[in-house]
Amino acid sequence: MCGIAGFSNFTMNYQENTGKWYYILQEMNQLQRHRGPDEENIWLSRHCGLSHVRLSILDLSCGRQPMTRQSGGHCATIVYNGEIYNMPTLRNKLIAEGAQFETTCDTEVILFGYLYHGIDYVQELNGIFSFCIWDESLEKLYLCRDRQGVKPLFYTMQQNTLIFSSELKGLLSFPGVEAVIDREGLCEVFGVGPAKTYGKGVFQNIQELLPGHFLEFHDGILQTKCYWHLESHPHEDSWEETVEKTRYLVTDAIKLQMLSDVPICTFLSGGVDSSLVTSVCSRELQKQGKQLDTYSFDFKDNNINFQANAFQPSEDRPWVDKMVAHCNTSHHYLECCNTDLYQYLFKAVDARDLPCMADVEASMLYFCEKVSRHNKVTLTGECADEIFGGYPWFHKKECFDADIFPWSMDFTPRTMLLKDDIASLLPLEEYARAAYQKTISETPVLEGESPVERRRREISYLNLKWFMQTLLDRMDRTSMHTGLEARVPLADHRIVEYVWNVPWDMKCKNGVVKGLLREAAKDYLPDEILYRKKSPYPKTYDPAYELLLRRELLNVLANSTSPLNELIDSKKVKEFLQCPSDYGKPFYGQLMAGPQLLAYLLQINYWLEKYSIRLSI
Repeated sequence: MCGIAGFSNFTMNYQENTGKWYYILQEMNQLQRHRGPDEENIWLSRHCGLSHVRLSILDLSCGRQPMTRQSGGHCATIVYNGEIYNMPTLRNKLIAEGAQFETTCDTEVILFGYLYHGIDYVQELNGIFSFCIWDESLEKLYLCRDRQGVKPLFYTMQQNTLIFSSELKGLLSFPGVEAVIDREGLCEVFGVGPAKTYGKGVFQNIQELLPGHFLEFHDGILQTKCYWHLESHPHEDSWEETVEKTRYLVTDAIKLQMLSDVPICTFLSGGVDSSLVTSVCSRELQKQGKQLDTYSFDFKDNNINFQANAFQPSEDRPWVDKMVAHCNTSHHYLECCNTDLYQYLFKAVDARDLPCMADVEASMLYFCEKVSRHNKVTLTGECADEIFGGYPWFHKKECFDADIFPWSMDFTPRTMLLKDDIASLLPLEEYARAAYQKTISETPVLEGESPVERRRREISYLNLKWFMQTLLDRMDRTSMHTGLEARVPLADHRIVEYVWNVPWDMKCKNGVVKGLLREAAKDYLPDEILYRKKSPYPKTYDPAYELLLRRELLNVLANSTSPLNELIDSKKVKEFLQCPSDYGKPFYGQLMAGPQLLAYLLQINYWLEKYSIRLSI
């Protein structure tokens, strides 16, 4: 994994003032150094500059980037962030076509694939990636992003110059690119946050390359093209065939994503998703005489303060213990205290460049930092709930029928603390509903499908395009900010494509949530784990943490220079703080309730201040 950045302008000759442009590239590298602490390099040609920081996973000594190769007089240079899991197969095919490799890394596979087959070669890649290829011979620049958007890639146009970066901070370091938030940006933060509309960069004039798309920049003209999208087809496999194919796709994806020249580990919560990933990895390593490292996360004294509710019915620790015994892993129990959790709220903003999932994201960042001291690659169970239908909103009638995002139906927490004049300027609910309706209209329909099944498909599409993307962003930024590569095998595009068309009565066989995945996992997990009721990523229930948030938010609002005071009514906040917290009714997802709203406001204040954001409303 790595961080990439660069710029291109066909009216410029960057080689006339190399000192200036080298400095800018070095600054872009420095700001993304966390994504690649092992190595860094820059490259400059007449119309293009590229920068790269590297986290060495494959071919540790020879995978240096930017990388340039030639074939038949055709010359191109690449910077790349990601992993291509079918790299060995693709490499052998290219060798048969005449490619002469100098490394064993996947970077060179992408580059030779492009030189031999053009940009459409991206369709051959099974992996997580964002990359830039500068074609020196054709004077064209390509940006490309993986199908699910696991790896980030932002860009902006400034006076005929295309600037791109893995993270927003890289763009903001380029001269003339300002951190400006207009009404639309504030609607993103307060109306749909901590989610983000796909394709938007929240900051004014900044975009995100859409998943499954590539961008071509040539002679000052920018064009984007979709190379992958979901298609709806009748499902013709029997139940037995569906289970068998699902089992193959899932286990094959996990095995493929174990590709690494450094030791791997897994995150283990004791739920069916992470447990399945752990079980497959553990078995594969045991064949090699190796033991898998696993990690679980919780909060100090949560065994005392935990409050079971509809969203979080049980603690993880007893289930983790069962899986550790079942798989014989080398396990590490990690805990986070209130002080660290509070401090990491702001480090999480540094990582995401945006307000994010409050303590849910802060704790993940804290734990990733701990894991990165021992491992550089981890596999997680992320994305199974979006793909196989595990969330409550797939099942609850009020969510199923809602004409809005089912994980964020109550707009009261989003509006009740805003100043009246700000609330009147920001059509938060209308903005969110318009974003929701746009996604619904894009859902690939199946001719002849019943209204109920069509709605299920809409719910699934909403989850893939919105909720899953938020969690993938969280996983990328929190892991890469600490120099840890997190892989998500259950988001393999082959799984997504196949399960998308599996009817609900198979996905939820006999009313069992994620029944298809559980059936496919039978050979790998004990029954007590296999049928454990879903419990999401843990959060703290310590009342002292909420008291800390209350005190700090009041301190922020008491400071007249705090930028949050431009948006939030301190009187309304004080009235809100007199009300008892409701841990069982989140305003976003399953975990973000009253305390997380306070933490989110603290993040917004920090973000406005840290990034010197100019409000344009």
